[in-house]
Amino acid sequence: MRFLIAGLGSIGQRHLRNLIALGERDIVLLRTGRGALPLSDEFSGLTVETDLARALKRGPDAVLVANPTAFHLDIAIPAARAGCHLLIEKPVSHTADGLEALTDAVSGGGGEVLIGYQYRFHPLLARMHEVARAGGLGTLRWAIAHWGHHLPDWHPWEDYRTGYAARRDLGGGVLLTLSHPLDYLQWIVGPLTCSQSRIQVLGGLAVDVDDYVDLWLQRDNTFTAAVHLDYYQRPAEHWLALGGDSGSLRLDFIKGRLVGATHDIDVDMGVAPGFDRNDMYLDEMRHFLRVAKGLEAPACNLNDGLASLRLVLSARANQV
Repeated sequence: MRFLIAGLGSIGQRHLRNLIALGERDIVLLRTGRGALPLSDEFSGLTVETDLARALKRGPDAVLVANPTAFHLDIAIPAARAGCHLLIEKPVSHTADGLEALTDAVSGGGGEVLIGYQYRFHPLLARMHEVARAGGLGTLRWAIAHWGHHLPDWHPWEDYRTGYAARRDLGGGVLLTLSHPLDYLQWIVGPLTCSQSRIQVLGGLAVDVDDYVDLWLQRDNTFTAAVHLDYYQRPAEHWLALGGDSGSLRLDFIKGRLVGATHDIDVDMGVAPGFDRNDMYLDEMRHFLRVAKGLEAPACNLNDGLASLRLVLSARANQV
C-alpha cells in the first residue's frame, strides 16, 4: 500500500513513525513549508511533495490528514474523491462548512474513513465501554468528564502560542482540541445533545481561542453529563466517571486506573505494565491498515466524527 501523510507536525510525525514501525515503507509526505516543527532527519529519504494534486497523482491508497484542523477538508475532500481511504485527525473540521461536500466525496470515491479519536483504543476505556454496553452499570444516568492540561506544557520545544491549538485561524481552542470526551461519551452512551455551555477566554494565556469550557449534555431527559475542558490545569487531570442504577466506574487516564463497582462486584484495574500513550496510536494505526485492506469496519467512522463536531457546534449555539 502507498500512504500519503498531509501535515508533518507532532501528530503527523507520530503517525509516520508508527507506520514505519509497522513495516510500511511506501510513504509520500505532503508539506506546505508553513509548519513550525522541522521534519526529523530520520525521514530524510522519503518523497516530499508540496502540492496536493501532484501528491495524489502518485496514487496513494490511503491518506492521513494530519494538518491543522481548519485545513482538514482541503485535503480530505480531494483525497476522498480520488478513492483514497482516509484517517482524519480529530476533529473532522472546525465549522459546518464543507461537511456535505466531504460526505458526498466519500460516498462517490468509495474509500473508508477513520476519525482519529485514539482514546477508543485505550484498554481501560474499552473495558468501561464493554461493561456499560453490556448493562453492568444498569441504566446509565450520569457522567462527569474532566480534562485540564496546561497548554504551555504540551510541546515544550515550541512557543505554544504558535501551535494550532492556540490559534483561531487554524481551528484551535480547547473545545475542539480536547473534544475526545464528546466522542467517547457518545461511543459509550449513545447520541447526546448539548443543553447548555459556558465557553470562555480567561485571558491568562494570551491566545485568541476558548481556553476554559463547561458543557452540559443529555439524552432523553434520562441521562446527563457534565464535561469540563481547560488549558490551565497543572498538574494535568484527565478522568471520566460514569454511573447507572447498578453501579459506577471512574477511569483516571493519567494514572491508568479504572475503579468502581458493578452489581456489587468491585472493579480495580490498571493498564498493563509498560503501557505507553503511543500504544493507543499504534493500535489505531494497526486498525486503519486493516480498514484500508477491507478487513475491518472503521471503529470511529465519519458519522461518529460528525456527531462530535455537531456537539461542538451545538455547544457554541447554546452558551449561557
